[in-house]
Amino acid sequence: MYQNFMFDLDGTVTDSGRAIISSVEYALSCFGYENQPREKLETFIGPSLYDSFTREYGMNEEDCKKAVTLYRDVYQKGRMFDVDVYDGIPELLKELRARGCRVFLVTSKPLVFTKEIIRKVGLAEFFDDLIGPELTDPDSDKKRLIEKAIKGYDLKREECLMIGDTKYDILGAVGAGIDSIGVTFGYGKKEELIASGATYIVDSAAEIPEVPGVSFRKQ
Repeated sequence: MYQNFMFDLDGTVTDSGRAIISSVEYALSCFGYENQPREKLETFIGPSLYDSFTREYGMNEEDCKKAVTLYRDVYQKGRMFDVDVYDGIPELLKELRARGCRVFLVTSKPLVFTKEIIRKVGLAEFFDDLIGPELTDPDSDKKRLIEKAIKGYDLKREECLMIGDTKYDILGAVGAGIDSIGVTFGYGKKEELIASGATYIVDSAAEIPEVPGVSFRKQ
């Protein structure tokens, strides 16, 4: 049975598309990029901004840093709170904690923003810890963040489960040697989640209690 649950933030706990995409659009507009395809903008949800600006727009280090600064300038002034909590997530977190499970938030979003968002949406009480990078950390590698939780809390890998919506979450879990659930209600593609090695796939938070090893359902 799984006893330790690790949740991604953007696209898994919160639908943060509006917050991230509007901030990315502002940063890109300062470089002359207007009316960018929605599908391209959505690729910024999940990995680090540094990786995304480099990957999608071929920015050099100097321009990448400028783009990230522009993004954060508008993001932290209020846009970061323009999010919705996905249906069923609060109930799921509450039930996991009631059952004595350990629950962690493991995200590539800088920890300083993560703490404010989780507090704002009223979910802080459900997490044992929030694990994310510092503002100056450009790395999207989820494996190291998962490992931080495992080693910091002396968790058994066979009792850990990572839940996320993109390949970064799944690949991080695979690299850390733990099972994972790929959720299709976020911003990743189902085919990509499967190809990355997701142990399970679900289409809603309500399906997570039905996953083998989780297996609880309110009567």
